Amino acid sequence: MPKLSKRLASIKSKIEEKSYEPLEAIKLVKENAIAKFDETIEAHIRLGIDPKYTDQQLRTTVVLPKGSGQTVRIAVIARGEKVAEAKAAGAEISGDDDLVEKINKGEMNFDLLIATPDMMPKVAKLGRVLGPRGLMPNPKAGTVTTDLEGSIKEFKAGKLEFRADRAGIVHVRFGKASFPAESLLENLKTLQEAIDRNKPSGAKGRYWKSLYITSTMGASVQVDYAALQDMQQED
Repeated sequence: MPKLSKRLASIKSKIEEKSYEPLEAIKLVKENAIAKFDETIEAHIRLGIDPKYTDQQLRTTVVLPKGSGQTVRIAVIARGEKVAEAKAAGAEISGDDDLVEKINKGEMNFDLLIATPDMMPKVAKLGRVLGPRGLMPNPKAGTVTTDLEGSIKEFKAGKLEFRADRAGIVHVRFGKASFPAESLLENLKTLQEAIDRNKPSGAKGRYWKSLYITSTMGASVQVDYAALQDMQQED
């Protein structure tokens, strides 16, 4: 087992092996985010699903009310006037066949790929390079659309796509260490509601298994997910 650095050992010594109340957990993670940059705060949720079955897969989006704090580089594959429309709406990259070819060669200087429906037959051929990186556009995720302006603005404002991995774990960022604790809590609550709202039809038994939050360079803190579910969102 690798030896912990003094910094990480010091951080872990402040964390008890228990489930913390949501706001208390967030404050503890913020307190331990002591890197020289604004650390990203992430949630890691283990669900009682087996994604190898199609009716137990989870892939959806969430609009974080306080934003993600992340700069999202968006690429759009479209045709004709839609290419210029994407640029005007704020996409960093947009194109048609030329962009498909660049991606096929491994040029992927973006965090999110959006495509118009008419270009999906060509985009589908990029599954080998896009799939492993989780970048394949999908209607359920809002990344296959004709409303490029609306979609781009939503993702720039804090809309995130997330999915459960092969082990049934959701990994998703929900803010920055510089955010007020209350803002992070609001984002985390919104994420929890999105996961519950999109519970796969084939999920059996206990849906939530565990919830941990952490910062980029910090240690993980277990959160009492039942307490989070019982919270009421403020209007």
